[in-house]
Amino acid sequence: SQTSLKQKKNEPGMRSSKESLEAEKRKESDKQGVRLSNQMRRAVNPNHSLRCCPFRGHSSCRRCLCAAEGTALGPCRTIRIYIHMCLLWEQGQQITMMRGSQESSLRKTDSRGYLVRSQWSRTSRSPSTKAPSIDEPRSRNTSAKPKPKNAITIALSSCALFNMVDGRKIYEEEGLEKYMEYQLTNENVILTPGPAFRFVKALQYVNARLRDLYPDEQDLFDIVLMTNNHAQVGVRLINSVNHYGLLIDRFCLTGGKNPIGYLKAYLTNLYIAADSEKVQEAIQEGIASATMFDGAKDMAYCDTQLRVAFDGDAVLFSDESEHFTKEHGLDKFFQYDTLCESKPLAQGPLKGFLEDLGRLQKKFYAKNERLLCPIRTYLVTARSAASSGARVLKTLRRWGLEIDEALFLAGAPKSPILVKIRPHIFFDDHMFHIEGAQKLGSMAAYGFNKKFSS
Repeated sequence: SQTSLKQKKNEPGMRSSKESLEAEKRKESDKQGVRLSNQMRRAVNPNHSLRCCPFRGHSSCRRCLCAAEGTALGPCRTIRIYIHMCLLWEQGQQITMMRGSQESSLRKTDSRGYLVRSQWSRTSRSPSTKAPSIDEPRSRNTSAKPKPKNAITIALSSCALFNMVDGRKIYEEEGLEKYMEYQLTNENVILTPGPAFRFVKALQYVNARLRDLYPDEQDLFDIVLMTNNHAQVGVRLINSVNHYGLLIDRFCLTGGKNPIGYLKAYLTNLYIAADSEKVQEAIQEGIASATMFDGAKDMAYCDTQLRVAFDGDAVLFSDESEHFTKEHGLDKFFQYDTLCESKPLAQGPLKGFLEDLGRLQKKFYAKNERLLCPIRTYLVTARSAASSGARVLKTLRRWGLEIDEALFLAGAPKSPILVKIRPHIFFDDHMFHIEGAQKLGSMAAYGFNKKFSS
């Protein structure tokens, strides 16, 4: 009975001691919470000095700073969360990496949004290991595709992009059904590159360089694959495009129907095909078009610069000079061109494409990249510089266009010059120039006038 009386007397003292201990624990936890918020506030300060990070299991590095200012942060009694902050000076931004486990409900601790519910995974009780970064929208914009209304659309036939001679032979000899059966059987067999393949790779390199300088740039080359193949054959084309890493997202598979009618719907700036009849149909629709020929020899092409060569008359300029020469002779033409030196030549079918190239070049010039510009243009003309060269250059100046190199040959063969230039594509309206370029291995394109010259 005496012991029970003593216990009753000591009960108020025990209660007071327990309450005091709990009060001290609460004060200590509150202090830790204040200390934690202060540490986070100091850590996100961009003027905070760099320290070697002593975080458990983390090697020391110059770019790391610890939220605890030099001491490893112990477990918090309320939420048991470890915080490790790294400062990325290259990007000028800070990323908070949070690891740990939750013992009690997480509350918003500061106004900067580091500890918010959106950082916790919906499918797991543990917090997400990746904090939202403001770089993510930029990375999505970087991989965004160019908008058709802003892009320079280059439409290619499948036979220009890939070598499809074997399938074409089966189609002509055995018919459409055997051709489709052949393509379906070989849909996992990768097609070999065609005459326009290197041209497409060069276009993609220009796009990559533009995106490096202008992450949100939309004024790019947009490549569309135009073919009258059936949709089932498209699987082999897609496999081949993906195999070579070609960024071609827009396909037009017409299932035997002529695809020329879709060129305007795709806002085509230039159409390139291996079939001269389709090219002529596109020209009659008012679209700049060319037939692509492969070189007879393998030739090394520059992978870091798109090189485009143009003939002058009937390509960049109108064909009035050729008509005048046929009617009045070469001497009369020289006299006429000298008198009309200050009068600009009429524009030809490829003037618009040269304008597009010039517009992209100026974007590199604005970033002091003139000497490293990935686009280079050439004028390769049979005109004489002494008699008619001034009018050509003044016409380009009047149009506000620049040509990187102007080569006046005065009637000499163009093939040796093209071998030296090694253009990815050369536009000319005379077939004998094209054949000469083919023999030496240069890529060439032909066919711009409504009436073809031969």
